[in-house]
Amino acid sequence: MSSFLAAVTGRRQTTCRTASWWLSPELASVCAARRLTREKLAHWGLDDQVETAELLVSELVGNAVEHAYGPVRLSFSAEDGLLRCEVEDENPDLPHLRVVDADAESGRGLFLVDVLSCCWGGERTARGKAIWFELPACDRAEIDTPIGALAPVAA
Repeated sequence: MSSFLAAVTGRRQTTCRTASWWLSPELASVCAARRLTREKLAHWGLDDQVETAELLVSELVGNAVEHAYGPVRLSFSAEDGLLRCEVEDENPDLPHLRVVDADAESGRGLFLVDVLSCCWGGERTARGKAIWFELPACDRAEIDTPIGALAPVAA
C-alpha cells in the first residue's frame, strides 16, 4: 500500500520483519543473543523494547544452553504492533513456572518472562521445542506520525 493510499484510507502499511540466528550451545551464546537483540531491535526502530527483550532473551537462551543440547535458534518477528521472540532447542521437555525460595540462586527466568511479556508459551517442534514471548512493538515512524496524517480530515 502506498503512503498516499495509507493516508487516504487511514490504514497503515503492515510489514513483517523477521530475523533468525543459530547459536552454539555454550554460555558465550547468551552474550551474543543479547547483542543480536539490541542491534536488531534498534535497526527496526523498536528502541522502547530493547531492554525488556534483551533481558528475556538472555533468560531463554541461558535456559536453552543450560538444560538442552545442540544448537539454539533465536528468532524475531515484528508485525502489526507485536514483537515475537522464539528460542528453539533440541530438548523436547517444556519448561513450567515454579515457585522458588527467596534464597534460591536460579529458577526465576520464566517468572520474569511471565511478568514482563504480553504473553508467552512453548510448543514442541520436530527438533525439540520452541519457547516464545511477545511484547508490544511500536516503531519510531509510528510514534512520530502526526495524528492528522492517519486519516483525511473532513472539510
